[in-house]
Amino acid sequence: MGESPAQASTGEMMTGAQALVKSLELMGVTDVFGMPGGAILPVYDPIFLSTKIRHILVRHEQGAGHAAEGYALATGQVGVCIATSGPGATNLITAIADAHMDSVPMVAITGQVSHSFIGTDAFQEADIVGATMPMTKHSFLVTDPAEIPQRVMEAFHIASTGRPGPVLIDLTKDAQVGMMEFSWPESMELRGYTPPQVGDTDAIEKAAQLIIDAERPVFYLGGGLARAQCSDDLIKLIDVTGVPFTTTLTALGVVPSTHRLNLGMPGMHGTVAAVGAIQRSDLLITLGARFDDRVTGKLDSFAPHARVIHVDVDPVELGKNRTADVGIVGNLADVVPALTKAIERLVSQQEHTDQHHIPTLWSAELDKIKRIYPVGWEDPSDGLMSPQAVIKRLGELSPEETIWVTGVGQHQMWSAQHLPHLGPNSWLTSAGLGTMGYGVPAAMGAKVGAPERPVWLIDGDGCFQMTNQELTTCTLNNIPIKVAIINNSSLGMVRQWQTLFYGSRYSNTDLHTGHGTEHIPDFVKLAEAYGAVGLRCDTEDHLDEVIAQANAITDRPVIVDFTVSADAQVWPMVAAGVSNDEIQHARGMSPVWEEE
Repeated sequence: MGESPAQASTGEMMTGAQALVKSLELMGVTDVFGMPGGAILPVYDPIFLSTKIRHILVRHEQGAGHAAEGYALATGQVGVCIATSGPGATNLITAIADAHMDSVPMVAITGQVSHSFIGTDAFQEADIVGATMPMTKHSFLVTDPAEIPQRVMEAFHIASTGRPGPVLIDLTKDAQVGMMEFSWPESMELRGYTPPQVGDTDAIEKAAQLIIDAERPVFYLGGGLARAQCSDDLIKLIDVTGVPFTTTLTALGVVPSTHRLNLGMPGMHGTVAAVGAIQRSDLLITLGARFDDRVTGKLDSFAPHARVIHVDVDPVELGKNRTADVGIVGNLADVVPALTKAIERLVSQQEHTDQHHIPTLWSAELDKIKRIYPVGWEDPSDGLMSPQAVIKRLGELSPEETIWVTGVGQHQMWSAQHLPHLGPNSWLTSAGLGTMGYGVPAAMGAKVGAPERPVWLIDGDGCFQMTNQELTTCTLNNIPIKVAIINNSSLGMVRQWQTLFYGSRYSNTDLHTGHGTEHIPDFVKLAEAYGAVGLRCDTEDHLDEVIAQANAITDRPVIVDFTVSADAQVWPMVAAGVSNDEIQHARGMSPVWEEE
C-alpha cells in the first residue's frame, strides 16, 4: 500500500518529524489516534499539513491505544496511536498490554526527551522502551532522524506478520527536529525475525490421519484464526471433516454461530456442550489457541483423554501449557487449507469412500446435550429487567453487519453467549488482559475503520465510566457509535464472585451506595452533555421501541441506559482452579455433564 519505492525515494531534505509523517503515508496509514505534548510536538506540525492522514484527537492517551486496537480489529490493518513522553507514553501502557495479550497489530509512536537528556530525570522523561519491553513484539528508541523511515517500515512489518502485536517507536525530540535526506528503504534486515508460513508437511499429514481416525474429535478454535483472516478456509475444513467445534472468546465469529456443528464457547462461562465435549474428546484439534487458564480450568484435568493437534504461528505456544502429540508451527491461513487438502487426499485413497468415518454419533450425542442444557437465564425476582434479555434482543433487532464491542465483566460474557456472531471482524473485546474501559475507545476506532457498518458497544456502568470522555471525541469527529449500558448499579462480575464465594458480603462493588434508586451519574444527562443522544429503558415493555429508536439515529452517538437487575448472574460457570468436569449450569446445581 502507499506509494512505490521509486516515488518515495525523493532525496528531499526534511526534518525527522516530516520523515515520520511521510513514512506513515507511504505505509498507507489514513487514520491515527493521539494527543500532542511537548516531546512529540514537532510531529504535529506535519500532521496538520498532511492531506492523507486524519488525526483524531482523543481525551486520554489510553483511549488512543484502545481506539487503535478497535481500528485494527475492524479492518485487519495496523492501528496507529501517538502520545508524548512521560505520562503521555505511560498512559498508553494499558492499551499496549491489551494488544499484546490479544495479538492485535498496533504501532504506538511516542515522543521522548532529547537523547542528551535521557537518564537525567528530565521533565516528562520516562523509559517507555524499558517499560514496554515485556509487552511489545519490539520497542525502538530512535535518536537519529535518518533511521526513521527504516524503523517505520520495520515496525509495521513486525506488528502485522507472524503473531500480530504491538510495536513501539520512541522518538527523541532532537531526532524529530534534526534534518535528514529522505530515502525509503529498499529492504529490511531483521535478524532473527522469520515468521513461519506453511507448516511441516509431514506433521500436517499426521494431523490429517489423526482426525480421520478419531471417534470423538473436537475443534478448539482460538483467536489466532481471527487474526489470520481465514474464515472461508476454516468453514471448509469443518464441513469436510464434520467435526464439532468450540470457539474461544476472541474467536467468536470466525465460523458463524449458526453453523450446525457449533458447540459454543468453552471455558469458565462456556456452554455445557462445549466444555463437556472437550472433556470427553479423544482428539483436540487446536487452531490458534493458547490453552488459556480461563478455558482449561485446572490444567491437569483438562481434556484428560484427548490427543492434541496444536497449530499456531507462534512456536512459543506449542507445549507451553499442554504437550501436543502433533505440533505444527505455521500461518493458519496456509495450514488450514493444507490440512483440508491432506484430509481430502487420505479420504480419496480409501477403497470405499462412502465408509469414510464422519463422527455422526458423536455429533448426535453433543446435539442432545445442547438441547438439554441450552444457554438461558432465569428472570430476576426484583422486577428489574434481565440483562440477558436486553442483550439478546439487541442482537435480534440490529443489522447483521453490526460490529459488536464489549467492555469486561458480566455483560461481556452475556454478549458472548447471546449475541449472533455471524462473521469475522465483527466482535471486539478485551480478553487476555480483561481491561475495563476498553469499550468506548475501541468502538470509536472500529467505527473510524468501518464507517459504513453500525457499531454497538455493550458496556457495564463500571467500565463505561473509565473512558466515557471519548464520547466527546466521537461527537466532535462525527463518529456515531451506539452504547448500551447494562446498568446494574454495581461491579457485576466481582459482585457475582462475592455472592458465590464470599457469603454475599458486597465489599466496594455497589456503585450507588447510599443513594437508593437515584441515577448517579445520570447517563442520559451525561450523554446530552457530550452532545450525544441519551435514552433510558427500565422495562421490557419498552425494550424493542428504545432499541429501534437507537438504531434509527445515525448522525451522532447514542447512549442507552438499560436498568437491569444486580442479582443476575452468568451461567454456566466453572469456578477458578477446579476441573471443567465441575461445570455448573445454574447456581446450586451439581455438575451437569453426566451419563444420561
